[in-house]
Amino acid sequence: MHWIALPLPWRDEPAASPANTGAGAAAGRGAEVPGPAAGWWALRFTPRVALVDGDTVLLEVSTTERLWGGRDALLALVLQAWAEAAEEVTDPGATGEVGAPLQQPPWGCGPTALVAQAWLRMALAGPAPRGPQGPEVHTLPLHTLTALRPHVASLERMGCRTWGALRALPRAGLARRLGAAVLQVLDQALGDAPEAHAWLELPEQFALTAELPALATSADALLWSAHRCLTALQGWLQARQQGALALELAWRHDLRRIDGVVIAPTQALQVRTAQATQDMAHLRRLLSENLARTTLAAPANQITLRLLESAPLPHRSASLLPPGDRGRADDPAPPGEALHQLLERLSARLGPEQVQAPVLWADHRPEHMQQWRPAAEVLGRPPARHAAATSATSAANADRAALDTSPDACLLPPWLLNPPQRLAVQGNRPCHHGLLRLLAGPHRFEAGWWSAADGGTDPAHPSTGLALRDYFVAHNAVAGLVWVFRERLAPLPDGAQAQARTPRWFLHGVF
Repeated sequence: MHWIALPLPWRDEPAASPANTGAGAAAGRGAEVPGPAAGWWALRFTPRVALVDGDTVLLEVSTTERLWGGRDALLALVLQAWAEAAEEVTDPGATGEVGAPLQQPPWGCGPTALVAQAWLRMALAGPAPRGPQGPEVHTLPLHTLTALRPHVASLERMGCRTWGALRALPRAGLARRLGAAVLQVLDQALGDAPEAHAWLELPEQFALTAELPALATSADALLWSAHRCLTALQGWLQARQQGALALELAWRHDLRRIDGVVIAPTQALQVRTAQATQDMAHLRRLLSENLARTTLAAPANQITLRLLESAPLPHRSASLLPPGDRGRADDPAPPGEALHQLLERLSARLGPEQVQAPVLWADHRPEHMQQWRPAAEVLGRPPARHAAATSATSAANADRAALDTSPDACLLPPWLLNPPQRLAVQGNRPCHHGLLRLLAGPHRFEAGWWSAADGGTDPAHPSTGLALRDYFVAHNAVAGLVWVFRERLAPLPDGAQAQARTPRWFLHGVF
């Protein structure tokens, strides 16, 4: 396992306030968002995210790191996402323009969650070399483990200052002095006992309510207080791979009457977008424009951000080939050169025979079911099987239905040998790393007679003409499942003398 530990991207300390506005005193801090929302941004990288001790977010990434390009690449992406989430909170007016690089947060990694958290605490205390695994873990000080903090003073008076020194003490006496729970936590930190975590889960619907640190008396103050809710919304959308289409910002009034006039307990504002988006700067601008035309009936002490409508967000294709259609409305990839244009240009530059495409062929012989043709000839053709030969078009068309409805077509192996490999025979049974046991078959066919110019029937060179074969699925403990066929002897012409010859066996495919 591999863990990444990071501090929460925001807490409840004062944040920068708008300059020279009446909202400055009212919104000295952002809205106090419920704790789990501070870790939603991490769920896009792994489903195993946990919040511990109220100040640390833990990510277990061993099962997903390969999807992000490896451990180092994933760590860089996680640090960047953390910095972006923290920047959204401290600077809600940021527009995403290119500028100074984001500040890298302190972090810790390790084979267990407690080791990663300990290295994070060492990084928060000051610059120090990190050793995510190996003997350096035993040099970690006792205070980096939460369960040991009440006992640090007494242990240090005994000369015990590190995890390794504590582990070297007699376990029985240590359990009587500190309790068995402390030893259990130490074993979990060192990987000798399993850990249990309450994984962070996203709600099915996004509706986040937050108390304001001070009364909001203007639209600017209300928007300033909502920026943490918007950041949490972005994390929810990214983890769900959704884009926002409509959302509602509601606020609760602190007063019930003004000058004797009863006012509504709440007030709400809805905004909609033409396309699904995760761009919080755009949603913030929409809220700002609509709030500028809204008058608060009374000071607000609570806000609720609710996602009314969302849609799956299409992602850009990672294909190495250019998009198929230029300017297609449902194509998320940027417009570019069409595939057929690229192939036509490459065929003209390199020669038609150098750029080839596979074509399905109506033929019972497995090695002839697919053929390669110059791409310039097959571009734009419908994906239908072509006739095997002009002189046998009707026969090939008749075979086409048989190919599609063959009951044992699913027994075709995914890997063919070219040419087939002749097998030894022992007691009329084929051998391949030992005797083979025939499991299914025979699948008998006669094919290629229309191209047999000289009547050749050599299975090792199947392109020469007539093929008479009985296919079987065979197995043994060493070779596994294989696809073999037995050569059937061609009928002798009239007057010819029979020759005593044993049918040969060939290995043609591997499952």
